[in-house]
Amino acid sequence: MTFEQLSIFVAVAEREHLSRGAASLLLTPSAASSAIKALETYYGVALFDRVGRRIALTEAGRTFLAEAKAVLARARSAELVLAELGGLRRGALAIAASQTVASTWLPPRLMAFHRAWPGIDLSLTIGNTRTVAEAVAEGTAEIGFVEGETALVAVSVTTVAHDALVVVVPPTHAWADGRTLTVTDLTVGSGWVMREAGSGTRSAFEATLQDKGVAFSALDIVLTLPSNEAVLSAARAGNCATVVSRAAALPFLEQGTLKEAAFPLPGRDFVLLRHRQKRASQTSLALESLCTETA
Repeated sequence: MTFEQLSIFVAVAEREHLSRGAASLLLTPSAASSAIKALETYYGVALFDRVGRRIALTEAGRTFLAEAKAVLARARSAELVLAELGGLRRGALAIAASQTVASTWLPPRLMAFHRAWPGIDLSLTIGNTRTVAEAVAEGTAEIGFVEGETALVAVSVTTVAHDALVVVVPPTHAWADGRTLTVTDLTVGSGWVMREAGSGTRSAFEATLQDKGVAFSALDIVLTLPSNEAVLSAARAGNCATVVSRAAALPFLEQGTLKEAAFPLPGRDFVLLRHRQKRASQTSLALESLCTETA
């Protein structure tokens, strides 16, 4: 059994999808399939049930997943210790980030980190606020970057930047005329395309509506989609409204393919997440310092 096989198994198991798991490790589906098949054949255990084009963990696979994740987390911890002894000349840092942060704010800072410490291998996993917090709590990522808050008590929160949310619509939409919108307008004047439950953007918008006495369910939700790019594309195609980070919408606002509706939303924070009971590595502290300096 190799660490590569364990990494492939965990990546596929967490997504319950062979191609997505392989892609997260920059592997081909056939390479990932061969690694998993080798494990199953050598130990005589079926780790996945293959039903049509889907795969699902067997009971044995679910049991093995917890052990495999623990082994990989311990290996990453040992590598971090060696990296610190080497003065950050070599090593690795596992990062998880929500889509909004990962697609706009974080990449320039990762590039700046790479220029300063080129020997550190940065790996980035992208999810939503909830899945990123869970990755930090479970130890599959040392640090996470998300928008807003997390309810997980095992995770500490440090503000590293600020963000603005905006309601955007296509130029043909009634709200594109710049008139000031009321909360009532939001519930009767448009269909909506929204991010999935668990995203920081959606949670912040739900909280704003609740503060104004309006239930999120009162909106006419036409589609729920799992990425900023998807909701922006669907909103443009369907003449609907959506809520996103201003940074995510900025290219479309500059091109004129989207317009900002006149309904101000409160700002929010981008935060760094850590496990409360784990020692912060020098690598992660260096990235945190860089992020706060450029905030």
